Amino acid sequence: MSDASDPSKSHGRLSVRPSLKPRDLMEEPRVVKGAWTAKIITLLPEAFPGILDLSLTGKALDFGLWRLESIDLRPFGVGKHLNVDDTPAGGGAGMVLRADVVDSALAAAAEGTPPYRARWPVIYLSPRGKPFDQATARRLAGCDGITLLCGRFEGVDQRVLDHHGVEEISLGDFVLTGGEIAALALIDATVRLLPGVLGNAASTEEESFSAGLLEFPQYTRPAVWNDLPIPEVLQSGHHGDIAKWRTAQAEDITRARRPDLWQAYRKPKP
Repeated sequence: MSDASDPSKSHGRLSVRPSLKPRDLMEEPRVVKGAWTAKIITLLPEAFPGILDLSLTGKALDFGLWRLESIDLRPFGVGKHLNVDDTPAGGGAGMVLRADVVDSALAAAAEGTPPYRARWPVIYLSPRGKPFDQATARRLAGCDGITLLCGRFEGVDQRVLDHHGVEEISLGDFVLTGGEIAALALIDATVRLLPGVLGNAASTEEESFSAGLLEFPQYTRPAVWNDLPIPEVLQSGHHGDIAKWRTAQAEDITRARRPDLWQAYRKPKP
């Protein structure tokens, strides 16, 4: 945990060097010039980096391809007990994050970032937001970085969202106990699109949603498993036939499982 005087934790380093002495990666912020950065305002900073510190996103974090900074909301609280919430105006169940508290946290997160939302979006993860999709992930990957506000309780005072021009994004039509899990998913989907993270750029071009369709079925060795062979066309070596088969499969799956995507795919392009 960070000291109370420094409510943020930063991850990402310039290089990896062998050492006989274990190092604490949480010890001090490492500044990686020009790296895409995610700043997360949360009451649970210990939730980060979480799974983002593993596999490809973790390696990319180590190599400085992106940075992560978690900002603890609690130190911005008011009063003796650093309260961050209060009862809803007009009555109702639960508690609402205070505008003055969130304003202070957003102001701190904005330090050193461009003022233009097109270059640095500020996002509140909310069930009422615009659905998150692959196009949004591509847009965010093209920015300098993002600031994510993780809600808790019944939500956030609307005034601070309006004042800061905060964009609302939803992970889906369901409700979580807070925005932290949604933040992990959004960052994972975005970071994997950054240059150098996956290593093979073609991987992001052939997967689900990239062409407006769900992905075609995948197969690998053994050639026959449980008396089920790999489709013959995939073993033919004829790239044209393989491409046609994969497109047909993707279309059939999309038509059956996601009529909304299929309708958009079939819609005449302007």
